[in-house]
Amino acid sequence: MTEIRATLRARLDAAVGSDQVLTAPPDVAPYVNDWRGRYHGRAFAVVRPADTEQVSNVVRACADLGVPIVPQGGNTGQCGGATPDERGNAIVLSLSRMNRVRAIDPANATLTVEAGVPLALVHEAAAAEGLMFPLSLAAEGSCTIGGNLSTNAGGHAVLRFGNTRDLVLGIEVVLADGRIWDGLRGLRKDNTGYDLKQLFIGAEGTLGVVTAALLKLYPAPRARATALAAVNDVATAIRLLSSLKQALGDRITGFELMAAYSLALSRKYHPALPDPCAGSPWYTLIQVDDNVPDSDVSGQLERALQEALESAMVTDATIAQSSDQARALWALRENIAEAQRRDGPNIKHDISVPVSAMPRFLDDAARELGAAVPGLRFVTFGHLGDGNLHYNLAAPEGIEPESFLANTARVNQIVYDLVAAHGGSVSAEHGIGQQKREELVRYKSAVELDLMRAVKTALDPAGIFNPGKIFRAVP
Repeated sequence: MTEIRATLRARLDAAVGSDQVLTAPPDVAPYVNDWRGRYHGRAFAVVRPADTEQVSNVVRACADLGVPIVPQGGNTGQCGGATPDERGNAIVLSLSRMNRVRAIDPANATLTVEAGVPLALVHEAAAAEGLMFPLSLAAEGSCTIGGNLSTNAGGHAVLRFGNTRDLVLGIEVVLADGRIWDGLRGLRKDNTGYDLKQLFIGAEGTLGVVTAALLKLYPAPRARATALAAVNDVATAIRLLSSLKQALGDRITGFELMAAYSLALSRKYHPALPDPCAGSPWYTLIQVDDNVPDSDVSGQLERALQEALESAMVTDATIAQSSDQARALWALRENIAEAQRRDGPNIKHDISVPVSAMPRFLDDAARELGAAVPGLRFVTFGHLGDGNLHYNLAAPEGIEPESFLANTARVNQIVYDLVAAHGGSVSAEHGIGQQKREELVRYKSAVELDLMRAVKTALDPAGIFNPGKIFRAVP
C-alpha cells in the first residue's frame, strides 16, 4: 500500500503540479465535509486539475492503480454525493480551477463553459450577449455547472424550460480509462444513434468526469412580473396555476408553493423581508417573463389575479412594483432553506408527485406523520408547477434535536411509501448520493436497477468513479 501511495503521489504531482495536490488536513477539510455538516469523509488527497488533459492524466493514474475518484464541483449538494467515504483511499477531484468560458455563439444561442464555472457566472456571460441561461437556483453563486449536470438540477424555471438535461446540447467527458470524449456539438438535431450525453447528466459522477458543457441559451426577458398570491389550500393553488396558464400561456416561468410556516421561518431569520398577504395558510409565488419589448405582462398578470380574487380562488395578492420588490418576494422563498438550517435539525425530503396528486399526498402525509410524531412542524415549499416539493419536517416544540432525529428512518418510510403510492419519485432534483441509496433499491423496479448496474459496469468496470453513490460501494 505504501508503494502504491508513493507511485500515485508522484503521478498526481506530474499531472497537475505538486502545489495542486492537497494533503494537509486543514487544506483537505473543506473538500471532505458537505456544506450541511451531515457527511464527513477522508481522502488520500484533493487534486485540482486546470484543464481536461490534466483530468485525463489524473484519471489514468488512478485507473492504473485502482484508486477511487470522487468528482466535486462547488460542494453544495444535498445528498452527500460529492463527499468521500471514511476509508481515506480515494482522491477528491476538484474541478474548481476549470472555470473558463470557452466560447459563446450568439447566432446559435449557445455557450461553452468548463465544469467549474459557477452558475452565476454562466448567467453573466449569457447576459453580456443579451441572452439568458434559464437554470436558476438559490445556490447559484457557489454551485458549478458540472455539479448542476451531475445532479440534473431543477430550480425555479423548470415549468417553462425543463431540468438541466433539457438545457444541454453537448458535453466533454473523461472516461474511466482516461480517454476524452469530445461531445461538444451545438446541434439541436443529431439523430445518429444513442444520445450518450444523457447517460452522464444526472449520474452524479459515477460514470465519468464531465469537464465541459455546451449549453442552450434563450432571449433575455424584456418584461417581467412577479406576484405573491394567497390561497386557502393546495388544490386551489393548482386551479390558480391552470387559470394563469390559460391567461398567460407559456410565459409563466415560475410557480412556487409555500406553506405559511415556511415563510414565517424565512422572516424569523431575515426580519427585513416583507410580510404581504398575511394570515393565509398557503402562498404561491408567480413569475411571468416576456421577450417582447413594452409587453404589458404586468397588467395581464394583474387582470388574471383580479379575476381570481373575484372568483374567491385567491384571497389576497400583491404584485411587485419594482425589481427591488420582486427580489424581496423571491428572497422570502430562497431563504427558507437557510432559515431551516439555522433553526435546528430537520428531516428533509426532495420529492415529486404528479401535480394532480399533490393535495391527496399532502393530506395523507400530514395525517400519517402527525400520528407517528405528534406536534411535527411541516416546512413545505417547492416548485408546484412541476410537482416538486421540498417536504421538510421540523421537531415539535420542546423536543431535543437528537430525540427528534431518532425518528428519521420511520418518518422517511412513511413519506416515501406515500410518494410511491401516489406515483411519485423519492428524488426530484437533488439526486441520490449516499443519502438515498437504500430508497433507490426499495422503490426502483428490479428491471430498472439491472439496467442501471449494466450501464455502470459498461462505463466504469473497475468501479473507480464515486463509489458508494447511487449504489452501495463494494468493500
